[in-house]
Parts: sequence; structure tokens; C-alpha cells
Amino acid sequence: MLTARREIQIEWGDCDPAGIVFYPRYFAWFDACTGGLFAHAGLPKHEMLKAYGIVGIPMVDTRATFIVPSKFGDVVSVMTRITAFRRSSFDVEHKLLKGDVLAIEAFETRVWVGRHPDDPDGIKAQPIPEEVIARFKLG
Repeated sequence: MLTARREIQIEWGDCDPAGIVFYPRYFAWFDACTGGLFAHAGLPKHEMLKAYGIVGIPMVDTRATFIVPSKFGDVVSVMTRITAFRRSSFDVEHKLLKGDVLAIEAFETRVWVGRHPDDPDGIKAQPIPEEVIARFKLG
């Protein structure tokens, strides 16, 4: 499966009073890394939304295991890949590394959604196109 890598420099504003990264920052980075993975597959989000007529790929489940803390000044790497596709949902794995050390392992489940046909303000899961899935099996 295709994997994308992103380097992140930990800034002062990312940290809590104890000087370690405030945990919601990780989830914001992981969201950006998921977008980066789609861009790496040739599907930048703004183009993907238009090309497939979808509203987005909202997260419906997430969890993380925090193993080693990160602090101001650290440079970390996030390795992101999709581990499973289903009809309208998919699973994403993020591994945040400090050097060669696994610091966080995180998981998301996201859904491919468009507008609900009976409610223009609502959303509804749609099948993920096969050509989208194929882009992630190349790596």
C-alpha cells in the first residue's frame, strides 16, 4: 500500500505547560497527513471533492497509543497509509517516529460521503470508486 511521509517541527505553540505536545495537536497533524496521503496518490483534496462530487471524507472513529512524548524543538516524522478499504469507508494508520523510535501509533476510520439525496443539508455514505482505491495499491 502507498505510504506518505511528513516531517513536523514541534513549535512552542504546539506544547502544553509541561513542555510536551498537547495531544489534540497530534490529531490535527494526523488529519493533515491523511490529506497529504491523498495528494501523494494524485488526489489533492480540493480536486478530489470536485472530481467525485463528494462533500469529504469525515472521520467516524479514531484512537491513538502514546508511547514516547515529543517536545518543543523535536523533529518528528509521520508515516501514513491506508490499511483497509470497504464499500464506503477506509482505515488509516499513522506512525509518528522520533528518529527510529515509534512515539505514537494512531488509527482513523473515515467515510466517503456526498450530499444526502433526500436532505440537501445532510450527508450520506457513497461507494468509494475503484479507481481511487487502485491509486493506493501502487505503493
